[in-house]
Amino acid sequence: MLNNMGMLLDIPVWLGIIFIAVALAGGIICGYFVDKKVLQAKLGKANVTATKIIEQAYAEAKTAKKESILEAQEEIHQLKAEAETEIKERRADAQRLEDRLNQRETYLNKKEEQLDNKQNSIEQTKEQIEVKKAEIEALKQKEIETYEGINKKLEEVAQMTREEAKKTLIDAFEEDAKKEAATLVRNIEENAKNDADKRARNIITQAIQRCASDQTSEITVSTVNLPNDDMKGRIIGREGRNIRAIEQATGVDVIIDDTPGAIVLSGFDPVRREIARVSLEKLMLDGRIHPTRIEEMVEKVTKDIEAQIKEAGENAVFDAGIQGIHPELVKVLGRLKFRTSYGQNVLKHCLEVSYLAGLMAAEIGADVKIAKRGGLLHDVGKAIDQETEGTHVSIGVDLAKKYGESEAVIHCIEAHHGGVEYHSLEAMLVQAADAISAARPGARRESLENYIKRLTDLENIASGFKGVEKCYAIQAGREIRVMVKPEEINDDDALFLAKEIAKKIEDTMQYPGQIKVNVIRESRSVEFAK
Repeated sequence: MLNNMGMLLDIPVWLGIIFIAVALAGGIICGYFVDKKVLQAKLGKANVTATKIIEQAYAEAKTAKKESILEAQEEIHQLKAEAETEIKERRADAQRLEDRLNQRETYLNKKEEQLDNKQNSIEQTKEQIEVKKAEIEALKQKEIETYEGINKKLEEVAQMTREEAKKTLIDAFEEDAKKEAATLVRNIEENAKNDADKRARNIITQAIQRCASDQTSEITVSTVNLPNDDMKGRIIGREGRNIRAIEQATGVDVIIDDTPGAIVLSGFDPVRREIARVSLEKLMLDGRIHPTRIEEMVEKVTKDIEAQIKEAGENAVFDAGIQGIHPELVKVLGRLKFRTSYGQNVLKHCLEVSYLAGLMAAEIGADVKIAKRGGLLHDVGKAIDQETEGTHVSIGVDLAKKYGESEAVIHCIEAHHGGVEYHSLEAMLVQAADAISAARPGARRESLENYIKRLTDLENIASGFKGVEKCYAIQAGREIRVMVKPEEINDDDALFLAKEIAKKIEDTMQYPGQIKVNVIRESRSVEFAK
């Protein structure tokens, strides 16, 4: 029974489920049809809207088409008008060009006619020239025959050939020209001296008057005084070790001979020689002389001397009133303190040249700064000419270029011995100041051997000229007097002879300052009263 009741209870449940399923299916179907109708309604509205939009677009397209057609028509009309205007302008240009071509053609036709006329005229002139040329040739031939006949008659009358007469005439003219040239040269020189000597003397005198410097002797050796002769043995040391240490440390030869109370230091480098001299003096004061102490003292003195060199260069630049020189070039300049030339201290000589060049530049209106700077640096190459190959001029030029000196100053250094052509007034002034400083009395001295050799060379040069009877070098070689034979040399020839001797001395000799060549021609008439 219970089973039957269960079955009865299960029947309504299944029916409910089936009912619910049917209801759901019916709802879905109804919803589908409802959605379909809604969609159909929306599609209908959309079709209507699309139709309206299409119609509106067609209407707008028609309007735009009309407007485009109108604009195109207007643009076509405008382009047509512009094209017509351009065509008219081109036609006008073509017409003008055609008119010009016609005018040109007319002008060329006229020119052609003129050229034809000129050609005809030239042909006629050419024929006339040929005729004249033939006439001239005939006249020329006749003139030559006449000239030859006259020459023959002249040769017969003068009893001389044409070449002999020409040579005689040339010789006469040459003699007259020499006399006139000598007279003219003498007059020019006298006038120039009258105008220039006074002013030149004033300038040089003022420059020298305002410049003075002490001079020292030129030496290649230095002497060290000893307190006693026993000091020589201490300087030599055991088996000569001390003297070897000094020579090795300084690069200077130490000469110990029989000279009482002194030893000699020999060396080409004045700076090394000064270091050795000061080192020895300090070692003698200290009393401790052995190789280690020698090396220490030499090192210390070397630093002191380098400081003195720098200070000397700075003082020279300050005294000359010059700014802007490179510090390394100032050091090189300071080395000249220990260098002499013909007994003249080179640093003081450079200062003197700087003063003189500046004073003369101020007098004649040249550049004072360039003249003073070039004068101070003109011999800077002598500071290292023992260490570097080349002349002191080329070394000085290289140093000036290396340390940034101007072209004007470099030219002053390069030209102060006349090695190159002068391009500036300041270079000439530096050369003149150098000669003045070297040639003034007491500035320099020479060794006896060089002095005698220079005087001998002077007399030999003058004796080698034709017509010279005697010659003597006087005034310490600053003047040479030449006596000539009066029967071979006349007054005019004496002037040229002096110039030739002076030129040969300049070309073949080296000397400080200048040498005066004095040619003397003397005629004597001797008779005896009986």
